[in-house]
Amino acid sequence: MDWDFSEDGAFLALCDAFQESGETSAMEFLATGEGAFHFQELTQNAAGEGIDLSDSESMAEFQIEVLEAMDENNI
Repeated sequence: MDWDFSEDGAFLALCDAFQESGETSAMEFLATGEGAFHFQELTQNAAGEGIDLSDSESMAEFQIEVLEAMDENNI
């Protein structure tokens, strides 16, 4: 992916909310209301950066990248 989302405000808010939630699984956090909200914001920002997430494969790849980055930021 050509976009470094790690500095995006939605990603930073997602990581902050994950840390504050006490949840241990980033994937489970994304399935919650707050996690899903921040992830949706991040996908909208990705679209604004020209990232095409319209097919399920690219969305799944993006979600994996986000989950890995969340795990790295919250160790």
